[in-house]
Amino acid sequence: MGRLVHFEIHVDDMDRAKTFYGEVFGWKFEDWSSYAGMPYYGAVTGNTDEPGINGALMQRRGPSPQPGQAVSGYACTMGVENYDAAEAKILELGGKVALPKYALPGMAWQGYYMDTEGNIFGIHQPDQNAK
Repeated sequence: MGRLVHFEIHVDDMDRAKTFYGEVFGWKFEDWSSYAGMPYYGAVTGNTDEPGINGALMQRRGPSPQPGQAVSGYACTMGVENYDAAEAKILELGGKVALPKYALPGMAWQGYYMDTEGNIFGIHQPDQNAK
């Protein structure tokens, strides 16, 4: 079985992207540029004793996605404790709503956003009372 073990987010402005993901989700970054041969920052997304994976921000090597285009690639979804607080932080730091908050009845709140680099991602707050 091929389990997802790493992700990469392609970015135009590395400092802007590190600020966005660091402040919204609390990620920490490690410079792996010399290993990768390009601007490449490992993203530590949580404690090793919690479910989830780590990934990286890598320098984009082509045109940025244009608003309104279909997603080309994977959309990662991050778990959050407080949906509304996470959304407020996303918008404060330059993110935009791609698909507004909606209920997954009896399970969670879900929504999708565009980061400062034009990439789509989701946030997910478990809530058995969502409807």
